Amino acid sequence: MNGSPDPASEDPFVVHRGLLFTVAYEILGSAADAEDVLQESWLRWADVDRGRVHDPRAYLVRIVTRQSLNQLRTVSRRREEYVGPWLPEPLLTSPDVADDVVLAESVSLAMLTVLETLTPTERAVFVLREVFDVPFDEIADAVDKTAAAVRQIAHRARDHVAARRPRMEVDVSEHDRVVRRFIAALDSGDMQGLMDVLAPDVVSTTDSGGLVRHAARRPLFGADRVVAFLRGSIAKLDIAYRVSAMTVNGRLAARIEVGGVLMAAVSFEVEDGRISRVFSMANPRKLEALGAETLLVR
Repeated sequence: MNGSPDPASEDPFVVHRGLLFTVAYEILGSAADAEDVLQESWLRWADVDRGRVHDPRAYLVRIVTRQSLNQLRTVSRRREEYVGPWLPEPLLTSPDVADDVVLAESVSLAMLTVLETLTPTERAVFVLREVFDVPFDEIADAVDKTAAAVRQIAHRARDHVAARRPRMEVDVSEHDRVVRRFIAALDSGDMQGLMDVLAPDVVSTTDSGGLVRHAARRPLFGADRVVAFLRGSIAKLDIAYRVSAMTVNGRLAARIEVGGVLMAAVSFEVEDGRISRVFSMANPRKLEALGAETLLVR
């Protein structure tokens, strides 16, 4: 040992890996697919003549964007055949993600769900421009379009997202306060408490991939229906359940365990002091990403 730095630690791919994963994840909405993209991108980077790369960060973002678009087109058919609603894969993250307002909003389950309504190219352009502030000419290289075309795509994507994103911004403290009320009410079986914390027109969507017997396979509309479904689900349990707090994609969320096993991760959208959207991940395959904390950075 001579105290010299590990050469691998200086490789631009290693240095920027957190950023590259975040780019891929925001374009794909899946940690598993993002990891596949990074693996393929690493193989391509290994064959590059580094001496001809003037800006490794920009070059790597371009590689990852192109591979993400290829992956997104590949998995689109798979998602069309998915059983029940498809939701982005939730990630266990540090609460520090919330300190970067732009990053926190962009990786929220609410925003990732909105991004699902964009075309692959619109999504890539929106993510690179609005979240990572990549110049238009660099985005053009990444998506094989002219800079002028990218500007038009970015404008169209912004309008599309603006029409579908949450109607108002909610600060972290209010969001956490409302979510903790939900957790306390569900953990104690307080159905009236749940009714009080849910907006009358709340929409609840569950992604089980068809793998969970009693999960709702269609969105539930209205507090009455959501609470009735939760009451019925609890009544069917023959072992103890527990609801606790966890941080998912930078936001406070609910962790539901049955018999000590993680059964669902629930994220929320809050408006006017009540929960307006519920995103429940019950697909056991997608819950695997919650086993360890994921670094998300810009």
